Amino acid sequence: MPRPEPRTSTDVTGKMRVLVVDDEADIRELLDMTLARMGLACDCAASVAEARQWLQEKQYSLCLTDMRMPDGDGLELVRHIEAQCPSLPVAVITAHGSTENAVAAFKAGAFDYLAKPVSLAQLRTLVKSALALPASASALTTAQRGPELFGSSAPMAQVRALIGKVARSEAPIYISGESGSGKELAARLIHRESVRGDKLFVAVNCGAIPENLMESEFFGYRKGAFTGAEAEREGFFQAANGGTLFLDEVADLPLAMQVKLLRAIQEKHVRQVGATAEEPVNVRIMCATHQNLRELVEAGKFRQDLFFRINVIEIHMPALRECSADVPDLAQRVLKRLAVGLGVPPPVMTRQALATLREYAFPGNVRELENILERALALHGGGVIDVGDLQLQPQQPQKVGAGETADMGKLPLQDFLDEQERAVILDALQKTRFNRTAAARILGVTFRSLRYRMERLGLNDPPD
Repeated sequence: MPRPEPRTSTDVTGKMRVLVVDDEADIRELLDMTLARMGLACDCAASVAEARQWLQEKQYSLCLTDMRMPDGDGLELVRHIEAQCPSLPVAVITAHGSTENAVAAFKAGAFDYLAKPVSLAQLRTLVKSALALPASASALTTAQRGPELFGSSAPMAQVRALIGKVARSEAPIYISGESGSGKELAARLIHRESVRGDKLFVAVNCGAIPENLMESEFFGYRKGAFTGAEAEREGFFQAANGGTLFLDEVADLPLAMQVKLLRAIQEKHVRQVGATAEEPVNVRIMCATHQNLRELVEAGKFRQDLFFRINVIEIHMPALRECSADVPDLAQRVLKRLAVGLGVPPPVMTRQALATLREYAFPGNVRELENILERALALHGGGVIDVGDLQLQPQQPQKVGAGETADMGKLPLQDFLDEQERAVILDALQKTRFNRTAAARILGVTFRSLRYRMERLGLNDPPD
């Protein structure tokens, strides 16, 4: 351990200092590089004990800690910081989908949490919010108040006005729109502006929960309720009590779970798995899906009574192609945010590049725009991004007639998909001279995700 320095939350160059605590070397390296590109100094610890030693020797502007370490857990460190360094914001890195860990982290004093695998975009947003760094936006602008919807087009102005109105009510909200159009962002804005704004906002991806675990995930369970239930656990409803429960991709819920969800919403009571009595809960329900719920109701795949219960007020998020007038300014903001995250000067976009983006249909909406610009930022040269740097493909989807399939070279479907994925990853690796971190950035995936995919596809060693 280096010799103690004067206790200041900036280093000798004036950079803010962040403490990263994680027992996985790859994660520490990834976070260290990302924070360095944001202009931040970083110290890394592989255990709770090492983290405590750093805290004795230095002051920090932010701490990012994993939940589980060899000699303890992140909550222990959060409580220590809360007691010894109450002005130091702490964010916890927790396992994906582990709601009980997130709630426990908030109760211990954490201001936010990140789910593994760590999304660099979410990390940058969290860090900027914690440190009040200069921030611009994608479909949102991150400032001290949090995310904002961006855009001056008529569709976006209508959405903002509607959000302002419904935030004052307690009515259930249904948010429709394509993937990547900002449905969760709208839900978070409604929550923030409501009387529940100082309570928890719990977001749940209904499509990511195994069917056999849904009841225990939503309503919690008692100790001994089933094999492996070694302690009592809260569900999503209990975690969001007093605040807002956002059910994303609600159309993915099976019919049996829809019945139980309807009862919980109507009765405002839930029963934990293994319990004999119900308990009251006070949550505001917001739901979203990219699917057409009305068509699913007509097809018998979604309960009509639940649809009417959650669809008291509907907000439709417009697709990016419906707000084409916003695209040039939005692209400039996204590009500036990405450049700030990498610690590089933002390049200039030519008029032709901006015009090309405005005319593009963006089937992936804002997420696709971010990916396009992140790739262009990595590959451009000379401080200028032109049309060629965007690498937009002509949008001419192949038409397949009834009873026909597109030619896949006579390969089984999985083999065909693996070949496509292998080719895309190899292309990114070759462009970055097999720098996996840079390749992951081009592909829009995390370093860990890229490593897993490479192992699965047998791409661990550079080809001859």
